[in-house]
Amino acid sequence: MTQMWDFAGGIHPAENKQQSTARAIRMAGLPERLVLPLQQHIGDPAEPLVEVGERVLKGQKIADVTLGMGVPVHAPTSGVIESIAELPVPHPSGMNDWCITLKPDGEDEWRERHPVSDYRSLDRETVLGLIHEAGISGMGGAGFPTDIKLRPPKDRKVDTLILNGAECEPYITADDMTMREHAAEVVAGLKVMAWILRPERCVIGIEDNKPQAIEAMQKACEGTQIEIAVIPTKYPSGGEKQLIRILTGLEVPSAGIPADIGVMCQNIGTAVAVSRAVFDDSPLISRIVTITGDAVREPGNFEALIGTPIDHLLERAGLESRKANRLVLGGPMMGYTLTTTAVPVTKTTNCVIAATEAELPAPPPEQPCIRCGQCAEVCPMELLPQQLFWYSKSGEFEKAEHLNLFDCIECGACSYVCPSSIPLVQYYRYAKGEIRVQRAEQIKADRARERFEARQARLEREQQEKEQRRKERAKAAAEAQAKKQAEAEKAAAAGEAVDERAAKAALVQQALERKKAKAAKASPTGSEEAPAHEDKPDIEALEKQLNQARAKLDTMQGMLDEAKAQQADNVDKLERAVAKNHDRVQRAEQALADARKALASATESQTSD
Repeated sequence: MTQMWDFAGGIHPAENKQQSTARAIRMAGLPERLVLPLQQHIGDPAEPLVEVGERVLKGQKIADVTLGMGVPVHAPTSGVIESIAELPVPHPSGMNDWCITLKPDGEDEWRERHPVSDYRSLDRETVLGLIHEAGISGMGGAGFPTDIKLRPPKDRKVDTLILNGAECEPYITADDMTMREHAAEVVAGLKVMAWILRPERCVIGIEDNKPQAIEAMQKACEGTQIEIAVIPTKYPSGGEKQLIRILTGLEVPSAGIPADIGVMCQNIGTAVAVSRAVFDDSPLISRIVTITGDAVREPGNFEALIGTPIDHLLERAGLESRKANRLVLGGPMMGYTLTTTAVPVTKTTNCVIAATEAELPAPPPEQPCIRCGQCAEVCPMELLPQQLFWYSKSGEFEKAEHLNLFDCIECGACSYVCPSSIPLVQYYRYAKGEIRVQRAEQIKADRARERFEARQARLEREQQEKEQRRKERAKAAAEAQAKKQAEAEKAAAAGEAVDERAAKAALVQQALERKKAKAAKASPTGSEEAPAHEDKPDIEALEKQLNQARAKLDTMQGMLDEAKAQQADNVDKLERAVAKNHDRVQRAEQALADARKALASATESQTSD
């Protein structure tokens, strides 16, 4: 016999399960339209792969998650895509979300399928790929992608695999009827998951108020190592952490996951979906849904296609609208009120309660807390509901989080026993939502700060690079200018030497000519026969010399002006060079004037002779 432990707290509400277990599972039939939300799982929403007007086949993938965590969505039957739009979806807020609307054509034509007869001949990644492609997510309520859950961290070996058949919440019997009528598929799916994980122990936990399901599962498990653990009926024994405590005696650490202690839980419906995905190549396109409550004539369980409108199921169960006072999606403890019946069945929909006013009366007005402590006594997580309530109500969210607010599983046991009719769970949900919003805003602010700091660092780096380039250009320009000035000074010095030599040569030549002229005059024989041009000065040479001196002066003056504009160090030197060239020009002008005067006198003398 399997050893079992107990968990703290818990309650025993009226079960109300017999209403929906009197009939076998019925087919819900084909509605006029199927509305398929793109997000039916935890993670990122799927993106459409089809267009409006396109015909699709049963089992065809019509949406997929390309980036992030998620699973694909498939067509539950063949038909035509009618629209891709925002429509009401099952959510406590009553919000709309993106949905694909499929209009069935009545042919129910399957896509090509490739069943696997021996999954053991495949590697584990291939089988996990089949589970992912089938669009399977947890069908117990959370909707976590199953293929990801079946990939625990490498450093955390799963020793115990638990199949959760407790189904502890009142009214819900979907898992109970599934175990009764599809026990072989449940076991087949469990074997596939066990082959992937290789645990030392596989156990199916079932509450003792389900004798027919227990018998069916025991028969299906004959000859296997799978244990059937019959646990006492107490709410919320079907909670993941509570069931782990009952079957293993271990406790999941705060803010931890079952894999941290070597345990994994899967749902009964998930096991059936895994079996069909592997052995029939059938994606998750239908599930068992409980339709119950005193406002329906024929309560029971229906196998409904994903996307079936809730009003279609209620009609099949014989809804008496005049009696219905409230529609609850899920159970009376953890479910929420529906504002419209136009919402569709999703992968996590397990129950709809059409309740009369006497069955689920409106809660009385909230009264002040009397500090009776009953909420703390029934809390299965051993929290402090009173303090959490006060902190949540007053907005002291940090203190509430410090008291392990996020360990609350929102089972509703505290609200159920509260004599003051305080909706404690709603306060906790509000506080959790506010904390999540604050965290998201903080993350957003941190990312904005990181982007700003990165931008500032980039601008500073670019400014430094720009300044470095400017300095390099200035250095190169200074070096080029220094080189140019050195070359100019060298050229000026060379020009001065050439000009001085030319001036000296010209003076020597003039002196020689004058001496020659005097000698000719002194000669007794040849004074009158000497050629007239030998007494004439070289006017052309003197003009050329003057032009060269003026050009040199202009050049040196330009260099001096540029040096003064740049405040260069060689201004004094250039000023001296300009003064020298100016003197040289004056001497050349004087020499040219003297030569022209001498030429004029000589011409006048010859004319008078």
